[in-house]
Amino acid sequence: MDLVPKRAPDSWLFFTVVALVATGVVMVYSASAIVAHDRYGDSTFFFKRQVAWAGLGMMALLIMQRTHYARLRRLTPLLLIGAVLSLALVLVPGIGRVAGGARRWIVLAGPFAFQPAEGAKLALALYLAHVLTNRGPGLGNPRMVSSPLIVTALISGLILVQPDMGTSLLVALLAAAVFFIGGVRLTHLLGLSLASIPLLTAAALGEEYRRQRLLAFLDPWRDPQGAGFHIIQSLLALGSGGVLGLGLGESRQKFFYLPERHTDFIFAILGEELGLVGTVAVLVLFGILAIRGLRIAREAPDRYGSLVAGSITLMIVLQAIINIGVTTGVLPITGVPLPFVSFGGSSLLFAMMGIGILMNISQYCARADPRS
Repeated sequence: MDLVPKRAPDSWLFFTVVALVATGVVMVYSASAIVAHDRYGDSTFFFKRQVAWAGLGMMALLIMQRTHYARLRRLTPLLLIGAVLSLALVLVPGIGRVAGGARRWIVLAGPFAFQPAEGAKLALALYLAHVLTNRGPGLGNPRMVSSPLIVTALISGLILVQPDMGTSLLVALLAAAVFFIGGVRLTHLLGLSLASIPLLTAAALGEEYRRQRLLAFLDPWRDPQGAGFHIIQSLLALGSGGVLGLGLGESRQKFFYLPERHTDFIFAILGEELGLVGTVAVLVLFGILAIRGLRIAREAPDRYGSLVAGSITLMIVLQAIINIGVTTGVLPITGVPLPFVSFGGSSLLFAMMGIGILMNISQYCARADPRS
């Protein structure tokens, strides 16, 4: 294990994430000020918490950037066990906090709460990289991926019963993507995908609100004041922004029209206030993040580093694609936040931890320097 970095951390990656986090802080304040004043008598209620979590996230990023990625491998079993236990504990009445009909949070202190599913995604990414590195050439045998499949199913299942189908599906997609880049045969992945269709269908249609969301995705105007309300208001926000937007702070949809305006649908408020220019800028930032992350994965000094970098990059990019897809009406509503931008401490903290790990790996790449 080479403990001496070959170069400085990837500066493009760092400043891209700083730009996304700064955009998120500004947009959280703009999108949440009205509802925060109405609920708590303090228009900066959500803003102050986002700033605090951004500070904690930056500290976590810097700590991870200074921690050799190979050391994380020794901690992988403990991280995985902790993730599974926290997902189980959140389901226990009195420990898990219920909000919006879901039990997804464990209260830490005062207003601060921890969402175990966010930590579980990062723990799973590290675990899959660890296992697939060990299996190596044996990945051609389906039995060699049975244990990571079981672990993925366990984590995805625990998240699903919270209920949180969006994150549960994201976990499954992440695992499939990591299996692919790890060398699992495409025919085996297709077989797993086909086998999962009945389970996915049962999960999507098993609850009335999920059926309504699916119908609203197909035709939101079928129930414009009910199941289709979210997506219609989101599209109205994006459409009214035009090319240059209405101006920062000038959103109309944040006046109690668009639900989840500062969380899952913050991209719509961003489009309304900053227009096509603002949304394209955010897409470009995520594009740079994806390019830099995948380049680090390609040029990592070993298989484990490559899989860790690829897993973390996919974890963030897939989540961004799903969130933006929901906001623009391309995908059904899932309840997945936009990384670095949406209000949410756990999501921000663990995403920035992941970026710190990526930056650490970049220091040992032969050609990770953006000038190369």
